[in-house]
Amino acid sequence: MIGRIEADRAASVAVPAPVVRRGRTVWPRVRATAQAALWWVLSIGLVVAAWEAAAALGLINAIILPPPHEFIGEIRNQAQFLMPAVGVERTGAHFVALTAIVASVQRVLAGLFLAFVAGILTGTLAFYFGIVRKLTLPTVTLLAPIAPVAWIPLAIVAFGIGDWSAIFVVFVGIYFTLTLATVKAMTNVEPVYLDAARVLGASRIQVMFHVVLPAAIPALFDLVRMNLFGAWMGVLAAEMVGVNTGLGAIVMVGRQMMNMNLTFLGMAMIGLVGFLLDAAFGLVQRRVLWWRRATEL
Repeated sequence: MIGRIEADRAASVAVPAPVVRRGRTVWPRVRATAQAALWWVLSIGLVVAAWEAAAALGLINAIILPPPHEFIGEIRNQAQFLMPAVGVERTGAHFVALTAIVASVQRVLAGLFLAFVAGILTGTLAFYFGIVRKLTLPTVTLLAPIAPVAWIPLAIVAFGIGDWSAIFVVFVGIYFTLTLATVKAMTNVEPVYLDAARVLGASRIQVMFHVVLPAAIPALFDLVRMNLFGAWMGVLAAEMVGVNTGLGAIVMVGRQMMNMNLTFLGMAMIGLVGFLLDAAFGLVQRRVLWWRRATEL
């Protein structure tokens, strides 16, 4: 009876839980996204307006630097740019824009994935085994400063003209740096985490896979995202020199034919696709590293 009385009394004085409305949590995100989009549009709009005004006033040579409305009109003048097609072949200077974009993006993503897996694997082995670290890190440190563009001749000789040449250029542009970053990130793991795992009875392998590697992953994601633009530039350089397909080839053909409308159209697509790739990678980063905020570049 006493217990029942106490329960009734507690129920009578209990404070109801606050009701959290979903709209109140979603609205700040929508507002922040809208503000970011507005500033992005204003930033690009100012550049485009200044460019158009300079061309209209005759301050720049419209043949060498065609205003945006002219090279964007290249899409309308050449229907092939928006036609779906199988593969990434071209006839003369006529490219299929969608297939060229897909080809370039596939090469970048393939190179990033291979470099991410290989870099983490090599770095983990170098951190875990001293003999591997002594045998690999000097060579990796020596090769890391070499620019991806410098590997293009070797890529063409080794893989020929095709996708694998561009993928290789992206791979070597990230692999060595990511290997060194993996070793450094694992070395800088907080000792308190390691001590806590050992106190709880974790073995060396368990500490490696359940403490060290998860603690290093956030820093590696940041590094891969920062190197994304470098990989994008590397694959475009490979496409200009030897692959002969993709967005880089569009710019190269425009230069060879002195068709500046085609050149600037390719450059505009390169910038837009690169921006969208970075935004998509940021979304993936937020999903995978849900406990921390993604790096804003």
